[in-house]
Amino acid sequence: MIELPGGIRIGLDADDLDDATFTLSESTDDDRRVVAVDSIADTLALLTERCERWPQTAAVCDDVLRSVDPEASTFSGVITESLAYSTLQAGAEFARWLDERGPATVPQLPEPVQVHRDGNTLHVRFNRPQRHNAFSTDARAALLEALEVARLDPSVDEVVLGGNGRSFCSGGDLAEFGSFADPASAHLARTRHSPALLLDELTARLGRHCRARVHGQVLGSGLEMACYCGWVSCDPGAILGLPELALGLIPGAGGTVSITRRIGRWRTAYLVLSGRTIDPTTALSWGLVDEIVSVASPA
Repeated sequence: MIELPGGIRIGLDADDLDDATFTLSESTDDDRRVVAVDSIADTLALLTERCERWPQTAAVCDDVLRSVDPEASTFSGVITESLAYSTLQAGAEFARWLDERGPATVPQLPEPVQVHRDGNTLHVRFNRPQRHNAFSTDARAALLEALEVARLDPSVDEVVLGGNGRSFCSGGDLAEFGSFADPASAHLARTRHSPALLLDELTARLGRHCRARVHGQVLGSGLEMACYCGWVSCDPGAILGLPELALGLIPGAGGTVSITRRIGRWRTAYLVLSGRTIDPTTALSWGLVDEIVSVASPA
């Protein structure tokens, strides 16, 4: 086993599977604790570079993934994740990213989420196509309002989550990052107004009839929210990943629960720590998505 900065332990053989953050192999393996890569040497070099640059974030990511029990309540997992996320929002690595990004203004786009009802099916679509449906505070509020309709109306027996334009959702709108009043307020906003918790509740009621149809960029919070749905249909051209480490952050939309439930903590850690995206075929083999099918999207 090799230890990287931040205390990240990378396994290289079968003896390391349980204790390692994840184990690398150059052969395909169905074991969720193992990630198949083209080159172990190249992947270790990438991981070392990233863990050296973001050692605190890498360590917190590993801590959270080891602490969250995906079989326990979603609420407890979301709380653990959010507290860790707020810790990092107050940290030096996120501050460095904000400084490198510089000042930014969030564009105000009308109707960030579109909703329509067809019989007993509620269709909910992200509608910021100019920004690949980057998730913003106003989009979160609109999404929560739509999901609350489905939660309160028992006649809604199907919910379909999708996105307009070229992508399902490219993750949080980076122009908005750093605009929180303080980390404690940010934690309360994330947990008291959480699409993850509503999607989880709807999936508990509707099963695979709470569906996500993803295409294009399916990144960060977009992937995290989709994975709460009972069934995820993925377009053949989609790219999926968790890019948060490069911001000095971990997944913050409930992904340490939803994604871990689907693929295990080991492969979730790999997606975060490596920053690599995966294709739909890999996502299907891991169980991150449930089918690959062409997903038509309004322009």
